[in-house]
Parts: sequence; C-alpha cells; structure tokens
Amino acid sequence: MTVIGGGLAGSEAAWQLAARGVPVRLIEMRPTVMGPAHHTGHLAELVCSNSLKSVDPDTAAGCLKAELRALGSLLLALAEKHAVPAGAALAVDREAFSADVTQTLSSHPLITVVREEARTLPDGDVVLAAGPLPGAALEEALARLTGTQRLAFYDAAAPIVAAESIDSALVFAQSRWDKGGADYLNCPLDRGQYEALVTELRAARRVQTKDFERKDLFSACQPVEEIARSGTDALRFGALKPVGLSDPSTGHRPWAVVQLRPETAAATAYNLVGFQTNLTFAEQRRVFGLIPALRDAEFLRYGVMHRNTFVDAPRLLDPGLRLRARPSFRIAGQLAGTEGYLEAVATGLLAALDVWTRRTGAPPVRLPDTSVLGALVAYATDPATVDYQPMHVNYGLLPPLDPPVKRKRERYAAYGERARDDLDRYLRARPELARPTGDVTLR
Repeated sequence: MTVIGGGLAGSEAAWQLAARGVPVRLIEMRPTVMGPAHHTGHLAELVCSNSLKSVDPDTAAGCLKAELRALGSLLLALAEKHAVPAGAALAVDREAFSADVTQTLSSHPLITVVREEARTLPDGDVVLAAGPLPGAALEEALARLTGTQRLAFYDAAAPIVAAESIDSALVFAQSRWDKGGADYLNCPLDRGQYEALVTELRAARRVQTKDFERKDLFSACQPVEEIARSGTDALRFGALKPVGLSDPSTGHRPWAVVQLRPETAAATAYNLVGFQTNLTFAEQRRVFGLIPALRDAEFLRYGVMHRNTFVDAPRLLDPGLRLRARPSFRIAGQLAGTEGYLEAVATGLLAALDVWTRRTGAPPVRLPDTSVLGALVAYATDPATVDYQPMHVNYGLLPPLDPPVKRKRERYAAYGERARDDLDRYLRARPELARPTGDVTLR
C-alpha cells in the first residue's frame, strides 16, 4: 500500500491504515526536494496559518472536529495536544505539532517513510495526497491519468511578526465577545488610519503583475490587497471588523481592528489574521507598518502567494474518493479540492477507510449527508456539481432542517445537533470503523 505525500491528508491516511494492520510506504519528497511553500522536512507541516478554525460545536468547523474525534483522527488529537491560546479557535504550535506527527509515524512498525520524490504513479492501492503543489513529473503523470480535467487556483499566506517588536502600548488583548479568553492582540485603527491603510493596499506593488480573478482564489485566502480593492469598507466588514471588541483605552469599539494570533505556545510570534498577501516584501514592510502597533515590526515570515492544483472531483472521483477510471487510486487533501487543514485530514482518513473496507470486504464508508464531512464529500463527488471550486465544510451544504429554523444561531445549533446525532447513529451501526483497540500511538 502506497501513500504519496506526507502532508496532513497523507499523514492521517498512513496512520489510519497502519493502525488497522495495513503496511504502508509513505513517500514524501522533503527534505530531499523542497516545495516552494514549505520550510521544513517535517510531516504535516502547516504552511499558511496555524489556525484550525473554531472549536464552537455549533459551527461547521467545530462540528467537523467532533466528527473527526468520533472517527479517531490522529492529527486532530495531536493538534489538540499542541494547542496554543486562540480564543474560540484551535490553533497549534506548528513546529511542535509537525515534529510530533513525524515522530509518531516514523516510529510506527507498519509505516516506512521514504524520503524521495515520487515521479510516477505505482500500481496497486494508492492514496495520492501530494498537496496543492505536486512535483512537475508527478503532476504530469496525474494529468495523463485524468486527462485535461484539472484546475488551478492561487492561495495566499499571511505574514508573521516577532512578539517583542509589537508596540504593546498600542494593542489590547481580547477575543471577540470575550470567548475563550484574551488570546488575540488587537491593533485598533481610527477612521483615518484605516482609510490610509486601504489606500496604500490598493496602490502597493505586488509580486504578480497579473490581476488574478477572484474565482481563481479560495474565498478564505483572498489577498488582503484584493479585498481592499473591492470597496473601502470591505476589510472593515471582513477580517478587520471590530464587532465584539472594546478598546479599554477608550471604552468604545474601534473603527477597525487588525487582530494578531499567537503562532507558538510561548506567544513569541504572531500571525496577522486575514492578511494573506501577494505584495512584495518591501511593500509589506511599508504598508503593514502603517498599522500603529506594527510600525517597527520584525517580520519572521513575509506573506506569499503560490500556485495550487486540484482535480475536478465531481467528474473524476466517486464517493470513496477513488478515481472512477482507476478504482485502486484515491485522491485526498487539497489535491481533491477540499479547502482547509482539517478537511484535508478528513479526506485522508476517509481514503484510508475506503482502502481498508474494500480489502476486508466491509461495506464502503458513506457518512450521512447530514454530517458536515458527509455533506462535503457528497458535494465534491456529485457529478451534478457544476463550476466546481474547492470547498470547506459549511452548513450550506447540508440538507435543510425540517421544520425550518429561522434564527441563525438556533439554526446552526440544530444543524450541529443533527450532524452529531446522525453520525453517532451511523458509527454505532458500523463499530468496525472505530480506531482499533490496543493502539498506543498517543501515549
């Protein structure tokens, strides 16, 4: 059994198979060949944000965590082990997290980690989880298998600044609505400061000279300068929205707020939330320096924008994430067109379960479409889905409630409750899908 790619999807898939007694060759090209978006040779490296989104069980992201927990996800367990303060979100110390994943998989007796570039597609059962930036040879091999039905988009990453370089007199610690503790540093902006920032974002020089269309980008990864171009108040009603926050120095809500989220457990570095960017490094220093608290910020990592690749899943994949033209071949993670860290973990888990159930003769895994993961896979593999773009879990993919619930908060709570109940009922009927007893990986 071969798993290609040691990212989030591939790491989860390898462990799920090995934990069920299936020997796995996990092929990862790093550090022999480094990808353009990676910095280390660790498995499951988080290359953009260190946030795995909300833990609120009534949100789709929080519901996904509950579903992964019920399915016995290794990577979710390790993410929770290495969590850093982030209000109502699960954020991780990315170095500690990926190092632990690497150690856990490398020490498993049924997993052989092969550090080389995969240039061809092997025979037999394969889970391809090479991420959004596969090597040129591997991408060509995949193109020969899938034909011309593959798409490309552009993904953007936010910069990281050193904590000690932030002007502590110009920030206040608070999470929105005081949920989860005072985990974020908030940089308040008055109207003049905000509008000056928007003006300079619009005029700043970018790495790419082409104006990328918004449809080519994940909605959650739009470069901050592109959002600024869409309207003066776009950022103030988006990533810089001040709702749920009160500046203790004034007792009032600021006009706009730039939030900083800790990157490490020791809070030695902070991520500029929502500031994915395609600006040149010099322009990032200049423009982001207009934020008063970041006037003298030291950038530990600049924002970058890079190309990603994914397949046209509705035309190419079945509900088990198998290529319809080659059933022994599964595609998982961002290459399958799922957006989000834990969505990648989830598809890696499901691809592994598909291999295992078919080898053991068990019925295929088809999660209820009322669960957020079941709904995501149903959407991504439904041939009726048109104009397919990468998607993250969201309640808009779920069947409507009966009877309908009008108020948003109560509606989301009802979606979450139904998802948990239906998945629990499904897993009680499928006890063989539980993590094998006797597993000691997480000790």
